Amino acid sequence: MVEPRLEISPEVQAALSEGRPVVALESTIITHGMPWPDNLSTALEVEEVVRASGAVPATIAIIKGEPHIGMQREQLEYIARKGTAVQKVSRRDLPVVMARQLDGATTVSATSALAALSGIHVFVTGGIGGVHRGGEVTMDISADLTELGRTPIAVVCAGAKSILDIPRTLEVLETLGVAVASYGTDEFPAFFTPRSGCRSPARVDSPAEAAAMLDSVQRLGLGSGMLVAVPIPHEQAAEGDEVETAIRAALREADSRGIRGNEVTPFLLERVRALTRGRSLDANIQLVKNNARIGSAIAREYAAQLRVQDRQQALVLKQQERLVKGPGTGARAGGAAGAPPGLRSKL
Repeated sequence: MVEPRLEISPEVQAALSEGRPVVALESTIITHGMPWPDNLSTALEVEEVVRASGAVPATIAIIKGEPHIGMQREQLEYIARKGTAVQKVSRRDLPVVMARQLDGATTVSATSALAALSGIHVFVTGGIGGVHRGGEVTMDISADLTELGRTPIAVVCAGAKSILDIPRTLEVLETLGVAVASYGTDEFPAFFTPRSGCRSPARVDSPAEAAAMLDSVQRLGLGSGMLVAVPIPHEQAAEGDEVETAIRAALREADSRGIRGNEVTPFLLERVRALTRGRSLDANIQLVKNNARIGSAIAREYAAQLRVQDRQQALVLKQQERLVKGPGTGARAGGAAGAPPGLRSKL
C-alpha cells in the first residue's frame, strides 16, 4: 500500500511520536465561515485554547496540492486572506485538489479523513452537516455523516446546525453505526441552541467518559467514529436564542426567494449576520472555543488511558517472559538446573 503524502508539522509529529494529545481543526471555518481578519484571529485563538488545555492543535488544509497537518502562522494567514477564493474540499474533492496542486479548505469529512490517516483521534469543529430540510426528496445529505460512519475518530462539536432536519440527521447517524453522545445533557444540541427537541442516543458527563467511549470505538475496530455534541455555553445562550430567531426569519426569506441547494447556507450565514448585527459571529467564536476546551480535555484523557494500557501490556509481557524462562533461568541461565556455578563449564 502506498503511504499517503501528508505534510505533518514538526510540532504535531513530535506530539504523535511521544503519545501526547493532538486535536485536529478544520479550515473551512477560516475561509468560508468568517470574514477577514476575524477568521485569522479566531483560528489563532482557537489553537491557543487547545494548547492552554494541554493538547497540540493540528489545523488541516491543503496548500498547493499538499495536505498540511498542522500549520504555521504564515500558512494560516495565507488561506485566511484568500478566503472564499480557496476551494472548499470534502472527501470527494481531495484527489482533484491534490492532482491540480490547488489550495483547499477542508470540511468536516475531509478533515476527519486526513486526521485519521495522520494518527489523530480527536477532531474539534463548530457543528456538523446533516440531512437538509426536504432531504427525503432532494437527497441533500452532508458527506460529514458518511465520513463519521467510516472513519474511527471522535468529532467534538455543538451538534448539527438548526437549519437542518435534525431528527433525520440522527436517524442517518444511527443507520451508519455512529456512536452519538451529548455532553452533560440528555438533549441533542442544535449549534446555537442547546435545545433541538430530540433526545440524545447517549450522554457523557466528563472527558474521561468520552475518552472511554473513544477507546471502545478503537478497540472494536468497527471502522466507524463517534460524535460528542456539546451544548452552547450558558453565557452565550441568550445570543444563541437571538441567532435562532434570525435563522428562522432567514429560512423563510430564502424559501420565498426560491433559494435552493448549495446557495442556501451562504445566504443564511450572511442574512443571519446582518439580522443580528454581527452577534451571530461572536456567538459562533465562543461556541468553537468551548468545543476546543472540551475536545482537548477528551484528547488528554484518551492519551492518558493509552499510556496506562501500554504500561499494563508491558507488565503482562514481562510476566510471560518469566514464565517461559522458568525457575531455572535468570542468574543461573546457561547451565543445568541446580548446578553449582563453578561446574557449569564442565557439565
